[in-house]
Amino acid sequence: MTDGRVGGPGTAPADARTAARSGAMMALGSMFCVQLGVVAAFSVFDRIGPDGAAWLRLTWAGLIFLVFVRPRPLKMPRRDLMACLALGVVTGGITILFMYAVERIPVGTASALEFLGPLGVAVFRSKDRRGVIWPVLALVGVLLLTEPWRSSVDPVGVALALAAAGCWALYILLTQRVGDAVSGLEGLAISMPVAALVATALLGWSVIPELTWQNALIGLGLAVLLPVVPFALEMLALRRMRTAAFGTLMALEPAMALLLGLLILSQQPGSLPVIGILFVVAAGIGAERTAARSPDELLPDSHDADPGYVVP
Repeated sequence: MTDGRVGGPGTAPADARTAARSGAMMALGSMFCVQLGVVAAFSVFDRIGPDGAAWLRLTWAGLIFLVFVRPRPLKMPRRDLMACLALGVVTGGITILFMYAVERIPVGTASALEFLGPLGVAVFRSKDRRGVIWPVLALVGVLLLTEPWRSSVDPVGVALALAAAGCWALYILLTQRVGDAVSGLEGLAISMPVAALVATALLGWSVIPELTWQNALIGLGLAVLLPVVPFALEMLALRRMRTAAFGTLMALEPAMALLLGLLILSQQPGSLPVIGILFVVAAGIGAERTAARSPDELLPDSHDADPGYVVP
């Protein structure tokens, strides 16, 4: 007899491993969309700058989730609603802080510092102290990929990138918290409009007066690539994976960025970034093998079965 969670006593470990593998695939899909969205955003940077790109992505994403998911926040327990609101603030913070960081310091340096967030989660949430080897290996790989030592560092830029890292760490923890507590994508349908309001309060005054319909439509396409699809995949992935493993697996993102840069932008990597890819891939494989959440942590089948949509 089962307790209503995924699998019975005899199948729980196998079910947990299967869930972890599917979660890892969702995380990889999310990373691919993120990096593809970053590459695509260059066209918008030329038109309205990174401020406009960040505002359009978050605003369109908030509208998309509101229209298609139609959340019911007043029917939520107060604790769950507060977690959704906090996730929205953190989501907006990641994008905005990183944007200002790269205005002051090289993207490679900012990326390396920002990845301290998920790697920190991986270290501190790891239940097996031996598992710390994977985040450390991933950190070495990220540093080799981004080579932050090549340029001088602005202390304000460093502070902004570290703040973005803190937001990313909170994002991982809050996304799992919201994903576990709120069915389907309703949590995102609350958090993303909050992120859009944060972006509007901070960036809207400089973007909206210069906005054209053409740029708005480009922003819609960017929003689907980042953050609509990847954030939904990440929430589903974190229902199946430990935050420690997820945080380490996120270190595959710079490797994916380097490969897309080679294939799409013809950016040739040096020898150190290639070695960094090998380190990061090894860490990602190790993280996936230890990614399974315990049977008690897995959600009931019905939790994912309800997509959280309200059909008109």
